[in-house]
Amino acid sequence: MWKEFKAFAFKGNVVDLAVAVVIGKAFGDIISAVVAGLIMPVIGAVLPSGDWRAWEVSSIKLQLGHVLGALVDFLCVAFVLFLVVNKLLTIMYKREVPPPPNTKACPECLEQIPKEAKRCRACTSPLPA
Repeated sequence: MWKEFKAFAFKGNVVDLAVAVVIGKAFGDIISAVVAGLIMPVIGAVLPSGDWRAWEVSSIKLQLGHVLGALVDFLCVAFVLFLVVNKLLTIMYKREVPPPPNTKACPECLEQIPKEAKRCRACTSPLPA
């Protein structure tokens, strides 16, 4: 059961989906920071409605630090995720290297035959040594 779970959990499409979810969440945080820190203060200054009823003619409080923090968070998450996935895939593909084939193709009919064969079993042509 453990081997089956491991085979499922480390399939390429499952790892890709996990990466997409994490990157999507971090990108969503960036969009939320841009809207909350840059766009909403401008809208609040231009259209005093809703929470902006206490509109004053003053400087707009743009939250650039919040947006930059979200961008840095996104870059950190993406970089760490890249390192983890890169190492995970390297480890997975090193273990899954198939053994060299013990067959060769017949030069006449291209049928797969054992390497030690002296005659093809399909077309019976003699094979070069």
